[in-house]
Parts: sequence; C-alpha cells; structure tokens
Amino acid sequence: MAGQAIIKSMSYHRIVAKFGTNLLTGGTDRLDPNAMASLVEQISQLHDKGHEIIIVSSGAVAAGRQKLGLTEDYKGTPFKQVLASVGQNQLMQAYDQLFSWHKITVAQALLTKANFADRAGYLNARNTLLALIELGVICIVNENDVVATDELGELKFGDNDNLSAMVANLVDADLLALLTDIDGLYTADPQHNPSAKFIPRVERIDSSIERLASGAKNSSSVGGMITKIEAAKLATASGVAVIIANGRKPDVLIRAMSGESVGTIFPSCSNKLESKQRWMLSRLASKGNLVIDGGAVNALKNQKRSLLPAGIVGVEGKFKRGDVVDIHDSEDNQIGCGIANYSSKDITIIKGAHSEEIPNLLSYEYGDEVIHRNNMVLI
Repeated sequence: MAGQAIIKSMSYHRIVAKFGTNLLTGGTDRLDPNAMASLVEQISQLHDKGHEIIIVSSGAVAAGRQKLGLTEDYKGTPFKQVLASVGQNQLMQAYDQLFSWHKITVAQALLTKANFADRAGYLNARNTLLALIELGVICIVNENDVVATDELGELKFGDNDNLSAMVANLVDADLLALLTDIDGLYTADPQHNPSAKFIPRVERIDSSIERLASGAKNSSSVGGMITKIEAAKLATASGVAVIIANGRKPDVLIRAMSGESVGTIFPSCSNKLESKQRWMLSRLASKGNLVIDGGAVNALKNQKRSLLPAGIVGVEGKFKRGDVVDIHDSEDNQIGCGIANYSSKDITIIKGAHSEEIPNLLSYEYGDEVIHRNNMVLI
C-alpha cells in the first residue's frame, strides 16, 4: 500500500477541495484570516490556470461562535444550528472578500442529503454546480446545518468529509483534496506513537486501512481520519482520485498539482461512472440493505451475474420496489448497490428461495432477479 505517491497534474482538471475546521481556525476557536488567505491564494492560482474548482468548507460554527463572542462550548443540536446560521454569513463574507482581491466571484450552496435523495434533485444540484463552473464562479459548499438532521434527529455536524465526496461524485470531479491539519494517513496516530510510519499511497481501501483510520481519529475534530477514509472510499469507487494532505504546508495544493508528493494519495479504483450509477453509489438515496451469502458475492463480483433471491440471507430497513438499496456480505462489507425489483416485505418472504418459487410465494412476480445486473453498481 505504500510507495512513491506521484500525482499527474494534467489528469486533474476538475477539483473538489475540502477545508476542515481545524485548518481554517489554526486550531483556535475562530477563523484564521491568514490560513484562509493562503488557501484562497492557491485556489485562485489554480483557477487562473484553467482548473475547475469547488470548495467544501467547514468553519461556520466557529465563525458563529466568534461573531457572538461566545467562549463556552454549548452542547445540543439546536444551539449548534444557531451558531451555523450566524456563522454561514460570516464565513461567506470572508471568502467573498478574499476572492474579490483576485477578481473571482464566489457563490454559496447549502446542501442536505434530502436534496439528493431523489434522481431529479440530484440532477438539479449537479446542473447548478456545473453551470457555476462554466461561468468561472467558485462555489462554496456546506451542509445546510440549520435544517439537516439524520434519521435519528441528530445533526451530522461538521462531517464535511463525506459531503465533499458526495459533491465530487455529483460533479464528476477528477480529484478530491481533503485538506486537514495532519500530513495524511499513518500506520498509527503520530501524535501518540513516535514509531508511526507515513503511508504515501493507498491502492485499495480495505479493512486493514479502515482499522488504521479508526486508530488515528483526531479527538478535536468531528470527522477525523475515519470519515476521511469513508469519503475516499466513496470517491475512488466513483472514479475520483483522493488526496489527504496537510493544508498548513505552504502551497500544498499548488505543489500537489505540480506532481509533488505532499500527502496520502488514493488513486481512483474505477473508470468514470455514468450519472445514474454515480447517483446509486453515492448512497444518498439508499433505503435499506440486503445481506448476501458467499456464493452470491462470487456470482456478482466474478461472474457478473444479477442478484437472485437464493443468495439473500438478510433484509434490513423498509423500502419499496424501485428504491435503491445497498448490498453487503455476511461480514458487513459493502459489495455495491442497486435498484430493487421487489419491496423489503417481498424480499423477506422470497429470500433464500429459487427464482421459480417467487410466483407461489408472492402470488405475483416482477422477474427472476431481486436486482438486475443493469441496475447494479459494485464497489
């Protein structure tokens, strides 16, 4: 997994750059103008060279806390939403002023997973971001923290790593640059283990890489290395290369685009996917999970087969016919995703059965396959 991490700058035309909170604040409780100015300078240089760039930016909560003059770390989702509401305006004012010095116009896009859950919303968001790129506008993207909650009612606050991967997936980017306050991925947490070795290149994100990330989570960050690896896994599966690098290093983006090894590079593990496949793979519209046995895993991966009911051993969640569902093996590794021909209720009845038994078990049928090969994407 290690080796010389060489970046071919000519390959990366469309870039999504994610700036973490610790990077934008310099590790303090407020935005650091010098840190932001350095990042904007680099983006402006790349923009002038013809690169297409979208920024996914954290920092709204820190900006809100600074604007309100608060020092106490208040808990609770509603209060964090208040800080985000106040801080978004401050964050955008800072970006607008910094980019105006380079004669570049910026725009803001506040997104939630709900915007992407249906195909039409996904395409509308994609068309808007691509239109801004075409006009030479640099869009600053953030999650709409004021309204964004997950199914448990908890705000996924500050996890812009996965959001940036979704945006890279959305616009068919060539590179996702996750800029943080550490150099990249290590074999252990370098802050606590002096023998930790830096990993310049990861060809494939497997369970061993995920275990390394779980042991290197930065406690001062909501995301940390775990969510960065999750984001890299989604992006590389969509045909997007990923780099995790230290944004505090001078001209890190410029150096990366020049081919210099400045962080951990994750090359894309697939060719660029069609828009429909990228939407399914993004998991934005996923309504449930199907658990399959080893034989079905082999049939899908090595024989390019459709998913039949005989290979299904578990059904999780409630979904309808036509919904997107994730496919997992018995060890909870995601194999892929696809559009289900049957509802979760139906699949619970027919799982483990041969396809010819479907009409007798349900009194109707929609075909032999639970997910047809043409409606499936494998990771």
